[in-house]
Amino acid sequence: MTQLHFYFHDIVDGESPTAVKIISPDAGYFGETYMADDPLTEGPEPTSKLVGRAQGVYALASKQGAGLLMVMNFAFLEGIYNGSTISVLGRNQIFESVREMPVVGGSGIFRFARGYALAKTFWMSQKGDAVVEYNVSVVHY
Repeated sequence: MTQLHFYFHDIVDGESPTAVKIISPDAGYFGETYMADDPLTEGPEPTSKLVGRAQGVYALASKQGAGLLMVMNFAFLEGIYNGSTISVLGRNQIFESVREMPVVGGSGIFRFARGYALAKTFWMSQKGDAVVEYNVSVVHY
């Protein structure tokens, strides 16, 4: 089993967002959808070493609360994981202290990956920018 630890930086505000809204519902937030290309870093600071990118889509899929549908590839850029990916597909209850999402596949070193990702919000702004700590456990061949 491989254990990974990194920080996900989701920036929706400012001059250089890493996630942009691609679907805006007529009323409320249900259905709001974002396309992301977020940096993954070793530490929580934006200047920390870049280890990969989180590329995919997340959408507000719950009419009550803040439940996101996450369809995300973690594409790694460093060391032995360079060029490999992990695919996450699941529900992310963003206001829970720790969220668990399934790892449903991968490529490269992570071919046939199965496992889980634990996400914990490290920091969130009033405008929706967030830094999320990830601990990922993966079984692969």
